[in-house]
Amino acid sequence: MAGLQLSGLASGFDWKSLVDNLMSIERAPINRLERDQAVNNSRSNALTDLGSQLTNLTTAANALKEGSLFAGRKATSSAVTGAWIASATAGSPTGSHTVAVSQLATSARRLGAVDVGQSLHTSSDVSGLTMANLRTGTAVSAGTFSINGTKVTVALTDSLQDVFAAINTASGGDVTASYNEVTDKITLTSGTSAEITLGAANDTSNFLAVMKLGNNASGNITSSAALGALKTTAKIVDAGLRAAITAVDGAGDGTFTINGVAINYNVNNDSLSAVLKRINQSGAGVTATYETGSDRVVLTSNKTGDTGVSVSESAGGLLGAIGLTTGSSLARGKNAEFTINGGATLSHTGNTLDASAHGIEGLTVTVTAMETQTINVVADTASMLSKVKSFVTAYNSLQTFIDDKTKVSSVNGKFTSSVLSDNREVQSWTRELRSLARSAVAGVSGTIGRLSDLGIGTSGTSGSLVIADEAKLTRILSDKPTDVESFFQSSTTGFAAKFSSLAARLSTAASGQVTRIGKTNASITTQMADFERQLSQRRDLLTSTFIKMEETQARLQQQSSSLTNAFFKDKSN
Repeated sequence: MAGLQLSGLASGFDWKSLVDNLMSIERAPINRLERDQAVNNSRSNALTDLGSQLTNLTTAANALKEGSLFAGRKATSSAVTGAWIASATAGSPTGSHTVAVSQLATSARRLGAVDVGQSLHTSSDVSGLTMANLRTGTAVSAGTFSINGTKVTVALTDSLQDVFAAINTASGGDVTASYNEVTDKITLTSGTSAEITLGAANDTSNFLAVMKLGNNASGNITSSAALGALKTTAKIVDAGLRAAITAVDGAGDGTFTINGVAINYNVNNDSLSAVLKRINQSGAGVTATYETGSDRVVLTSNKTGDTGVSVSESAGGLLGAIGLTTGSSLARGKNAEFTINGGATLSHTGNTLDASAHGIEGLTVTVTAMETQTINVVADTASMLSKVKSFVTAYNSLQTFIDDKTKVSSVNGKFTSSVLSDNREVQSWTRELRSLARSAVAGVSGTIGRLSDLGIGTSGTSGSLVIADEAKLTRILSDKPTDVESFFQSSTTGFAAKFSSLAARLSTAASGQVTRIGKTNASITTQMADFERQLSQRRDLLTSTFIKMEETQARLQQQSSSLTNAFFKDKSN
């Protein structure tokens, strides 16, 4: 009889549609519960968003409690250009200070003797010196240079003598070039005593610069300084030092001290560059450099001030060979000298003048020139104003949100409620917030007792905060930062503390409502599941009953058919 499960197959009655209609009617309680749950979900979402708004307000209120906010200071210079670098820490006294610098602090320098490297060659015959291996401060580059308007070509494979010959050819035999091994210089001489003109804008070789040859409006030009220089990347024994190093042991090890710090070296393994780097990385407190132009080593103190740079080693050591002992000179450092507000001349080892130098708490000025500038220390109103504005924005956003979610609107006599219109507790929150925003803060010191004293008012009946007079607010923040700090930050009674506490309490309340709604919805889900089981059982019962009806109807129809067939068969016989 499986086929009898088809609605009305035997009876012709569409009982399945009837069952569906009955179930639809009996499902009404579940539909109501689903609607209730949907409304609860909307309320829960709105309360969750409200909690986020309250968190934003709490954050903004807490920002107004930051300890250094209203003690923040900013230091600026009166100079339009070339302003010194000035800064002030929190709590620094505000005011203007005239700083007159008569001397800048400098670092002590020990200047090594010049020309510590050997000459380019030991004789005037330079035919064996090629451009590629000349021991000059800068390597010669291949290309062309000009002499009396004619180009001379230089290749790295050319000898110095080849270049001399090329100069003579380019000048039509008038200019001769020679090298003096004693002075270590090159001389260009005009046979007619005519002025020699060197160089052109389109020269591509640096030969003239490397050989230190420049125009002098005459027919005789000599290198401005000795040409030989040290090969700082070669081993010390191969660096080309004029003086021999003898104060080393059999392995080539030696030592010297700078400002009492020992520096070791080995002439056979170390380059001069490596030794200079070792000095710089030591605790000697100096920077060692090699100046190729003057062929000398210089030690510069890492700190400014009237100090010296002391060196020591045995006779015949490396320092002597590079000219840092005999033949060197000490340029002592200088202290900065200045006055504050026309007072007595003060002295400091550095050019960064802090309270230890001038006595003004929290103020630091880095001076860069011998001149007078006025340094203004003022309250950092930009940071203060930004935090106050953030609070106003967070407060107004929260009030707008609550108003929107609790309002009841009317259009043509038809009232429409919002998701939280019936939530009396939330409606009371906006009144609490507005009351606190308008109220005075008791027990504060100073002239600021309420927001209106700062130029912050409310807008009509909406209760939104409005910075009606930003200029007034900025002026008060600048002139009375201590009073503003007392208003916002006085322990638990300050404005920021009260708002932070209120917002936190309301946030907890909103979270509690969300939790309760969640429990209600969970209960509704259970109820709907129970109803669904009952409806399923009811449907099964009705379906079973109608199937039995179809089966009974089918048997009756079968019996009737059998009787009819039997009756007509008997009559025919």
